[in-house]
Amino acid sequence: GKMDTVYVVYWSQSGNTQAMAEAVGAGAEAAGSKAKVVSVSDVSADELKDLKGFALGCPAMGSEELEDSEMEPFVAEVEKFAAGKTIGLFGSYGWGDGEWMRNWEEQCIADGAVMASEGVICNEAPDDTATEQCVELGKALAS
Repeated sequence: GKMDTVYVVYWSQSGNTQAMAEAVGAGAEAAGSKAKVVSVSDVSADELKDLKGFALGCPAMGSEELEDSEMEPFVAEVEKFAAGKTIGLFGSYGWGDGEWMRNWEEQCIADGAVMASEGVICNEAPDDTATEQCVELGKALAS
């Protein structure tokens, strides 16, 4: 059945990853679910525990890492109950080749999560292609 509410939890500095999060939410709503697009500082990992799936967004920081003051600890909490969850990942980067996303996906898969789609990444602000991929990710999570 459809997920009632698709949570899209993100950390964004410049607004690029936030724009991606909003596109994921729009996709979930287009597919008939509600979407809760929320900054990681406004949600606790516990709120995701009983959900079938959700999306997490974070830009690449430093040397291809997750943002470490808020997002990384949140993801560490999610890892404890990721097994069997359907998870979608997305985020923007300024340089590099997306290594942070590949590492993040591998970590989720190692935890037993099912990936909703390939991680959606874009360089700086999301272009039409990245926005469409985010919308598709939202639809995938809603189904």
